[in-house]
Amino acid sequence: MVRLRRNLASEFEIKDLGSLKYFHGIEIARSKKGISVSQRKYVLDLLQETGMSGCRPADTPMDPNSKLWEKGDTPVDTGRYQRLVGKLVYLAHTRPDIAFPVSVVSQFMHAPYEEHLDAVYRILRYLKAAPRKGLLFGKTNDRNVAIFTDDWAGSITDRKSTSGYCTYVWGNLVTW
Repeated sequence: MVRLRRNLASEFEIKDLGSLKYFHGIEIARSKKGISVSQRKYVLDLLQETGMSGCRPADTPMDPNSKLWEKGDTPVDTGRYQRLVGKLVYLAHTRPDIAFPVSVVSQFMHAPYEEHLDAVYRILRYLKAAPRKGLLFGKTNDRNVAIFTDDWAGSITDRKSTSGYCTYVWGNLVTW
């Protein structure tokens, strides 16, 4: 990263700040394989903040048999739920494995119930299992762009179809 600074002679002086390692909660590491991007510290801080540092890890971010409805039995604090889901949305920038479950729980931001909060806690338990997971932008000779998509009628609340996609540029996942 390079920063320009104007000196008194009104010329620019270039100062090298070194390699980028940490930016807005995102950790960047370079290796022979490529560039790794993760939010390990962000995940650990989130688990600490929610009191789930000692929780039992989950194998999957969402129970495949759970069905979340608009209404539940016990309402929960809306502000707390919204802040927690917002933090998961930010985390999904480097964790495509939680993008779908986070999109599901974010549908209930206006009126969350205990069942919805349990689904959020399941995502947190999944994060506990592998806080270092992230993206690897590998060095490659592949110079192609590939896009995959899927569409299915998966929503039980409104019967709308659910779509998913991922885009690879030069063999590296860039959008999902």
